[in-house]
Amino acid sequence: MWDDYSLSPVELVDVVWQGVPDFREAYELPDGLFRSRVPAYEEAVARELVVNALVHRPYTQRGDVFLNLHPDRLEVVNAGRLPLGVTPRNILHASRRRNDGLARVFHDLKLMEREGSGFDLMYDRLLTSGRAAPVVSEGIDSVHVVIPRRVIHRGVIQLIADAEKRHNLTQRERIALGMLGQSEGMSAAELLSALELPNPAALRPWISRLVESGLVAQTGRTRATRYFVEPALIREAGLDDQTTLIRIQPHRLRALILEDLQRFPGSGRVDIHRRIGAEIHGKSIVRALNALIEEGVVSASGTKRWRTYQLATRHGQER
Repeated sequence: MWDDYSLSPVELVDVVWQGVPDFREAYELPDGLFRSRVPAYEEAVARELVVNALVHRPYTQRGDVFLNLHPDRLEVVNAGRLPLGVTPRNILHASRRRNDGLARVFHDLKLMEREGSGFDLMYDRLLTSGRAAPVVSEGIDSVHVVIPRRVIHRGVIQLIADAEKRHNLTQRERIALGMLGQSEGMSAAELLSALELPNPAALRPWISRLVESGLVAQTGRTRATRYFVEPALIREAGLDDQTTLIRIQPHRLRALILEDLQRFPGSGRVDIHRRIGAEIHGKSIVRALNALIEEGVVSASGTKRWRTYQLATRHGQER
């Protein structure tokens, strides 16, 4: 416990980092013929959490800052709620100073960068090290930030490092590529939600250059557009063992649906989805079925939840 008020801000942040052994633990991950060490918690992330807790808490009410270390995560609990206008859903972009004087002191002491950059840094460091993004929530009178300890996708580290060498990525691009590398592809709507962005136009600075440079591929249009890391890069980074049907191309999905309906005519969408791959996005199944109906290849009967599908008579005879 540090509650004797004897330490300056610089000393307090340093002693928290140096005084907790868990912060200095590391994983050893294979890296070709060698092994690389990945810290259990990035120093920059842990320091940023402590600085944010000290600078942005309301000092008009009592309460301590808690750093709760669990086997799989670090949880920082701060007294008071988020500043007015900031919520867990917009914290990546919203910037509100609650304590201007204290923020200036921490900035001049080089304990924090420009206003509003703290969560950008945390997203960047966590996602590019193969971990999940931080999770922020509000209690009745507290704010909780959870940082994962475990590296979920080791190949993402190599993926980002290779992309950085070739294309000198911006922080936003690293965050977006890290999210896509840890997933099997995301729709534009899912990316907008994960990045807390208001509309598709706001997504361009995060994703457009990744697509232009060939790091990320896309299918579909508007909010139904689906983004995924190029398969060749997935293989190079060693992420191909995690590849599933989520990244399936439209023509392959079409073939799976037709094959399924040949074997199981009169099936509902839920049953088709379950048999060809539950991990495929449900909207992709709906789009593919609607396209096949428009082409006259598949026919449907019934409505809503009782709607069933079968091959159109002519197409079934040809097969």
